[in-house]
Amino acid sequence: MSEQVEEITLEQMLEARERRATRQQALLRPETTLISFSMNIAGPVKTSPLIRRGFTEGCALLREFLRQKGIPCLKEEISSAVTGEEGFFLLDAEPLEIKKLTIGIEEQSPIGRLFDIDVLRENGAHVSRAELGVEDRGCFICGIPGRRCASRRLHSLEQLQAKTSDILESYFLKADLDQIASLASRALLYEVCTTPKPGLVDRENNGSHRDMDIFLFIDSVTQLTPFFRQCAETGWTSRTFSPEESFSHLRTAGQLAEYNMFRTTNGINTHKGAIFSMGTVCGALGRLRTDEGLCSNAARVLEEVSAMTHAAMSRELSSMGHTGAVTAGERQYQNYGITGIRGQVAQGLPAVLQVGLPWLHKALDSGKSINDAGVIALLHLIASVTDTNLIARSDLEVQQQISQQIQALLSTCPLPDRTTAQKLDAQFIEKNLSPGGWADLLAISYLLLFLERTQTAPHIVYMPDCNR
Repeated sequence: MSEQVEEITLEQMLEARERRATRQQALLRPETTLISFSMNIAGPVKTSPLIRRGFTEGCALLREFLRQKGIPCLKEEISSAVTGEEGFFLLDAEPLEIKKLTIGIEEQSPIGRLFDIDVLRENGAHVSRAELGVEDRGCFICGIPGRRCASRRLHSLEQLQAKTSDILESYFLKADLDQIASLASRALLYEVCTTPKPGLVDRENNGSHRDMDIFLFIDSVTQLTPFFRQCAETGWTSRTFSPEESFSHLRTAGQLAEYNMFRTTNGINTHKGAIFSMGTVCGALGRLRTDEGLCSNAARVLEEVSAMTHAAMSRELSSMGHTGAVTAGERQYQNYGITGIRGQVAQGLPAVLQVGLPWLHKALDSGKSINDAGVIALLHLIASVTDTNLIARSDLEVQQQISQQIQALLSTCPLPDRTTAQKLDAQFIEKNLSPGGWADLLAISYLLLFLERTQTAPHIVYMPDCNR
């Protein structure tokens, strides 16, 4: 449900200005400089989820600016009210230096025109742009310098509000779509770098593969990043359609992604399964995006994955039972009733939600590194999920034996060490086993973990040059 915005009165606005001035005076000390930051929003509605995101982004830019320049922040206060968000940063720095830095943010950030950043000396006097020989900011609609537009009221309130919304919406939509693609690619890179992985390509060896190595996987991921962004954008643009319709739009993009992958790898299948599963997750994230940002609730994301794919996967599985099998997955469905990745995705990837992601959390909470947590989560996935790739390289009996072996190991040692994983790696390589399907589930587990962590702190989409 979208948040109800509230209009404020002139009296409320004047009271807020008075409170701000009083607080500024209370914070200032001898030999300090104060940044007073708020959003420059026209009209009676001063806050909303989108405006708050803009304010949070501005605060993140300020903090990063100060960190890079080595300027200590003596005190920071952030407040939120119906009259808008406000931030105060008390600094041990020279006022003109700080004013120069804040002008850089206002001028260079794509949403900087909406930032209202005042710099105050220790006596409460404002530092002006004129002191640095910089002109006043121009109108953000027509570009006329100074305050002539405002004084003449050349633009209606509706125009100002529409332009404000357009600046914020365009900025954060691009940021969110880019972030989905970035996190998906990062998850695949983390997966291939997780070491040691039984039978799989990692930083130590090529596992049971003779035709690929870690560098080929990296090459493949770089080609897939635009595809993941396209999936996210397709999810966003089709968010008003049914989930099934969104998924149908993803399939054409998936075919092109496979073409680019095979062209890059000279016909070697590095990520065909991930194109399907990870691409669908990216589409779901696009559908679930709001003004507040990306959905970081793993259960909700995977519920949307199921809603998008269940009908199509059910039809495919049903038809596989009546036609000749072509792929290894189709043969396994006909022979054993194993639904493979189609069944996983149709159900909302329960292996990720119930095994992969929880074991990443448990391992990290116990003090394990992200690498070792990934190894542990992978072993629990091997013990819990049937992998069609492994069956294709052996048979169902071998797959069941492997799962039982690792289940027994994990029952006595749920957080196995590196030596244990290395022994399993040697065993898998000797038997020419490769659990590629489990690797894709680990990558999606990583993606959902990254989303949870990213949403706990603002990300900086654009960082102006601190040295200007």
